[in-house]
Amino acid sequence: MRGVFVTGTDTGIGKTFVSVALLNALRAAGVRAIGMKPVASGCIRTPEGLRNDDAVALLAASYAQVPYDLVNPMAYEKPVSPHLAAAAENRPVELNAVAASHACLAARADMIVVEGVGGWMAPLSEALVAGDLAHAMRLPVILVVGLRLGCLNHALLSARAIIEDGAKLLGWVGSFIDPEMLEPEANVATLRQRLAAPCLGVIKHGATPEEAAKELAGAVHALQSSA
Repeated sequence: MRGVFVTGTDTGIGKTFVSVALLNALRAAGVRAIGMKPVASGCIRTPEGLRNDDAVALLAASYAQVPYDLVNPMAYEKPVSPHLAAAAENRPVELNAVAASHACLAARADMIVVEGVGGWMAPLSEALVAGDLAHAMRLPVILVVGLRLGCLNHALLSARAIIEDGAKLLGWVGSFIDPEMLEPEANVATLRQRLAAPCLGVIKHGATPEEAAKELAGAVHALQSSA
């Protein structure tokens, strides 16, 4: 294992923030880490080509600057589900292209932090879902749980799908996205009890990047122990 695949219980629940924090934590531990966003929709046209904010953030947090196309090989402009964006451009997601870009990055780094798109079952095509990216790169998984009402069901279903699909669930990270959430500690305690993987950190709402990186020291240890 030379990396990890970061998925989430939904879109917009902090996957990028956690992935960037993990990259910062790895770099602080002396690990040459590079971020990757294999598939991204909602990209912006620039003079250099399509660019995705999440991929740009991952690249900025990486230990070294590499070509953008390696970080985000499948970039789509339309801000919709990837399978719809890919169909609109008549350019399907290609696992071989993703795997090739990952191999190029892996040759330059000690570890690759790969951020998925949407949740584990987010469609990429008629036959592919986001979880297939993790299988294509043979990576274990960290599940980011968006801590808000409904997170228990979403987290338990996501963890079940990851495990039943044959992937290794390395652990989970809580991301407080709703500052008004009731009984937050009780919800986290329930997740600790019921999820079939250890908690690798809980990111509070409004945490700074530095605070988040420190919170993920346990994730760095888990990655290094599993490598």
